[in-house]
Amino acid sequence: MTAALGTLGFLVTLWLIVVVSAAVLEESGAKIAAALKGRSVHQPVNVPVRIRARVRMPQPMRARAEWRDAA
Repeated sequence: MTAALGTLGFLVTLWLIVVVSAAVLEESGAKIAAALKGRSVHQPVNVPVRIRARVRMPQPMRARAEWRDAA
């Protein structure tokens, strides 16, 4: 009886390892294959970038004599 339970536990553990390995390969198999070939998974894509000109800041306003008196 002990041998049957031991075998069952071993088979369940082996099945669990296979299921987890299959899930990992399904999710990142392309990355692993590309790494083994020495390539990158994602090829660089040239995306057009719009460059905005800098907004000119207005010149500082100089205080006039009338305004200085009011302060």
